[in-house]
Amino acid sequence: MAEDAGSLKHIFITGPPRCGKSTLIEKVVRRARRPMTGFFTREIRQAGKRVGFSINRLDGMAGVLAHENIKGRYRVGKYGVNIDDIDKMAVPSMIPSKPDELVVIDEVGKMECLSSLFRATLIQTLDSRNPVLASIALKGDNFLRGIKKRDDVLLISISEKNRDQMADHVLSFLAKGSSKNNLNI
Repeated sequence: MAEDAGSLKHIFITGPPRCGKSTLIEKVVRRARRPMTGFFTREIRQAGKRVGFSINRLDGMAGVLAHENIKGRYRVGKYGVNIDDIDKMAVPSMIPSKPDELVVIDEVGKMECLSSLFRATLIQTLDSRNPVLASIALKGDNFLRGIKKRDDVLLISISEKNRDQMADHVLSFLAKGSSKNNLNI
């Protein structure tokens, strides 16, 4: 459990697919005035068709999260999941190197959680002094439900209707912290 379990420290954005979770986090990252580490996931497209997902770290490094051409036992739908790049690219970016560094994780989902190192590092980071800004799958297994229920996590559900107004609220929360469990919107 976190050191100060009664106060909220982390923000997790959830909502249906394509509702703007990543876009909201990008807006906050662009506007936040603090050191950050972490990663985004992006679609890999070929000839206008999605063929996979990439891991794009805030430091500019990139890897492949999943691709339809990857063969192996780790699969989500038509995509083979690249556990090596999750462990070598995403995981190190989740480990803060400064006490005031914001850890950005886009996203905590089924593909990422196939890596036991990713899951362990996420818990370790949540238990650290550093705040986390992340997106998390709307539905999920016991691990994802457990993250959402943590005492130090503020879970924000967004939709196409409220996503544009949320960046200011998230930035305000990150600047001040909060002991409430909502953003008064």
